[in-house]
Amino acid sequence: MKKTNQIEKPPPIKTGKPANKMAKPFLKWAGGKGQLLNIFRDFYPNELRNGIITCYYEPFIGGGAVFFDVVQQYNIQSAILYDINQELILTYRVIQQDVYQLIERLDSFQKKYEKQDNEKQSEFYYDVRDDFNRNLHKINFSKYNDEWILRAAQIIFMNKTCFNGLFRLNQKGEFNVPAGRYKNPKILDEQNLVNVSKLLGIAEIKNAGFAAVEQDVKENSFVYFDPPYRPISKTSGFTAYSKFKFEDDEQRLLADLFHRLNQKGTRQMLSNSDPKNHDPNDNFFDEIYKDFNISRVPATRMINSNAAKRFAINEIIVTNY
Repeated sequence: MKKTNQIEKPPPIKTGKPANKMAKPFLKWAGGKGQLLNIFRDFYPNELRNGIITCYYEPFIGGGAVFFDVVQQYNIQSAILYDINQELILTYRVIQQDVYQLIERLDSFQKKYEKQDNEKQSEFYYDVRDDFNRNLHKINFSKYNDEWILRAAQIIFMNKTCFNGLFRLNQKGEFNVPAGRYKNPKILDEQNLVNVSKLLGIAEIKNAGFAAVEQDVKENSFVYFDPPYRPISKTSGFTAYSKFKFEDDEQRLLADLFHRLNQKGTRQMLSNSDPKNHDPNDNFFDEIYKDFNISRVPATRMINSNAAKRFAINEIIVTNY
């Protein structure tokens, strides 16, 4: 495989699918790829764009921006979506299976929140957060049940009204983001939730780590990996937004999996932060993915609470085609 540090754009292929997307991510998510989709489309495999690839796999589903983009543009007949974050998977499955009951819950949250002044809105937020954390050990994450619907509504509500739209869990698995201040947060986006639910109809949704994809992957498949960012500096906390650590050892295990799936002929694409933004001599990804194509593309990190510090930096894209 040829290695390159330049953006190489394959010729566009018309798919006949509508350009206007309906479904979009329903959560704000650290490292979400919505802003990069126009760039990513130039890196999707030709077999996806000409209709040969029909199966899609995403082992770190997160906000799901790439899944929503791919499934609405191309000939995807089935998908498996994974994440180790059980709260996130719970929410995806509720949207998939009980979207209208979820909408009712969110509508109630929206109306209660809008009726209050700023101080009371903050109190309401902390009441919801306390209830969410208090019931953590009462939730059976292994078996779908009606209690999941309220929990999914709480997750979406907190994500829309917390500080900077973070989804962050402490080491105990508790949601620990403080309240934000918003004039008119869109807690309920009914049409988008319905659209998302329809798209999830083709998907199997699993609470599992990235290694699970190896046993699931079929022929004519595309796997997109969006692992937790490798921190761009020693003080950067992009691996700290859940109770699960994802450090260099895990990055190497993921690279090993990338190599094994390559031997099966699976089309793969991976993105991550570029350590060279901080240290030009840091060749971590260049070394563990040296057998594949590596490109660097500009992105703006939106997670910093200070808007002045949200600047354009490079991210890497690794492909095996």
